[in-house]
Amino acid sequence: MTNNQDIIERPADIHTGGANPTNSSSDSEKIREKTSFEDDASKTSKPQEGVVGDVPGGDDNLFGGGKTYRTMGLWDTMLVLATNQVGLGILTLPAILKTLGLVPGLIAIVGLGVVSWYTAYELLQFYRAHPQVVNMVDMARIVGGRPLELIFGVGLLFKVMMTCGSATVTLSIAFNTLSNHSTCTVAFAAVGAVCCWILCLPRTFKFVAQAGLPCTVSIIVAVFIVIISLGVAGHPRGEVHGFAKEVVIIGNPSFREGVSACLKVCYAYAGNVGFVSYMAEMKNPSRDFPKALTILQVFSVLLYILTAVTIYALSGQAVRSPALGSAPDIPAKVAYAIALPAILSTGMVFGHTAIKYIYVVALRATKTTHRATENSVRSWGLWVGSATIFWVLAFILASAIPIFDSILSISSATFVAWFTFGVSGVFWYHRNWQEKFARKNIPLAIVNALLIIQALFMNGVGMWASVQGLLEIYHTPGKLEGSFTCADNSIF
Repeated sequence: MTNNQDIIERPADIHTGGANPTNSSSDSEKIREKTSFEDDASKTSKPQEGVVGDVPGGDDNLFGGGKTYRTMGLWDTMLVLATNQVGLGILTLPAILKTLGLVPGLIAIVGLGVVSWYTAYELLQFYRAHPQVVNMVDMARIVGGRPLELIFGVGLLFKVMMTCGSATVTLSIAFNTLSNHSTCTVAFAAVGAVCCWILCLPRTFKFVAQAGLPCTVSIIVAVFIVIISLGVAGHPRGEVHGFAKEVVIIGNPSFREGVSACLKVCYAYAGNVGFVSYMAEMKNPSRDFPKALTILQVFSVLLYILTAVTIYALSGQAVRSPALGSAPDIPAKVAYAIALPAILSTGMVFGHTAIKYIYVVALRATKTTHRATENSVRSWGLWVGSATIFWVLAFILASAIPIFDSILSISSATFVAWFTFGVSGVFWYHRNWQEKFARKNIPLAIVNALLIIQALFMNGVGMWASVQGLLEIYHTPGKLEGSFTCADNSIF
């Protein structure tokens, strides 16, 4: 749209028309942006014209017509990615080292961080070929038509709903801890859901990015409060001074415990489900997303290692999940209070992803996609209605399964397996099917086949391990009083 060229920077490697063939600087930029991963996708680097899998083709998406939508640059993207990834998952990592042992736990954190970087980059490669998509479900439509679109759409909603449910559970834990269980836990969960609903009312990821910095800083500060308090006190909550800190180098978990621990590491890297939605609102995703992604993964892996190792070393086998509960009473309350923005931001960023998907589906169903960026009563009513329906369902889920660890494990086994790992392998094979066994593609063909196998393994064995753990909690007296309970779930 020529009237929006001043606000939408088109990626150099996906522009299909209007380019000056004599523009040497543009050609140089294309050459500089080439990477070894792009070589294997050269045949699909041009956007598809017309209609592709019933997703409109061309080099723009339905948000391109609104001057207030495709506005995120490199800095905004870095912030929204950090808000997306650095949140609830970090609170489980010290307990994972307790289960797996120090060395296997670190291998899992670093290894899965590298794998999630690659799978996110594969999403960008697919986006470069089909820049008209606005979410991962659109990509599924291109690959497998309407049936795969329905499967991915339902999966995306449930995956994000479980993540938002875990945020609501964590908020209820924080409110109970800070108020000494001053009211019913279900009421606290409802308060958390309403707060997240309010944060999801702005319609662009630009708002999420602007809220990202204080939210990310809050979880980092909360973690350091726990670390410092453990160092000063010399022991975690519930233990006496001078207790023996046992740090296990290589753990001896049961098969189910080991699988559940690995699923929680996967959850810490579960942000891929929203990455395509962010690309759709970026000025130049082809140029800026790889930089933002690399910075995110390096930052995340280093922060995860520091948090997990330090808290585990200071708490030993007495470490708790969420990790904030390992601190002595007063520092734990302070940490939970400071972490509230980060917990809310998890609900905000993932909730926004799901609501944006519902919004787009509704626009397409009513054939009003041209109104996507309007500030009209109709478009705002559709957005607010989508947000309300989503958060009511997320609250019901959080109250039905009010156990933080179980929600994380079930979410990882059911949906993170595909949205973070397996689906990128499927997309790679779709782009490279004709040349999948070419000499240059064999290594990546093997890697992506392993990603699909990993997703299938996590689906089967991971779900079994997660459900068994949940049933064990339900059948253990005193561990849980039931769904929609008013029982105190505070850390002390």
